[in-house]
Amino acid sequence: MAHDGMSREEYEEYQKQMVEEKMERDAEFATKKAERACLRTCLRDKYRLPKSEQDDITTQQAGDDVDVPEELIKMVDGDAPQEEEKESIMQNLQNMDVDQLKEKAQATFVEMKSKAEEKCTVV
Repeated sequence: MAHDGMSREEYEEYQKQMVEEKMERDAEFATKKAERACLRTCLRDKYRLPKSEQDDITTQQAGDDVDVPEELIKMVDGDAPQEEEKESIMQNLQNMDVDQLKEKAQATFVEMKSKAEEKCTVV
């Protein structure tokens, strides 16, 4: 019995090839899905967000074969210096004398106002 102009052997070979291609696509999809789950886990760890059971399950199903691409790891790690900088700025703000800061801001404002008045005689 022929199917769409193919002999039975050709049709069986075609079916076999289609099943193999589907298995390859499914394996690639599972790998990509596990990589994304691993990346989300890294981001959750970095930003101290709650863990996701679904991501943990996906990563476990993939086993140790999951490797997050280097570019994505660099993107995740690239934010670390900014966080350290933010923490140091916050620490400096906490250590700063508020009265001294107010005085400096007021002096800067008065200085800018006087320079503006010198340059603008319309007012």
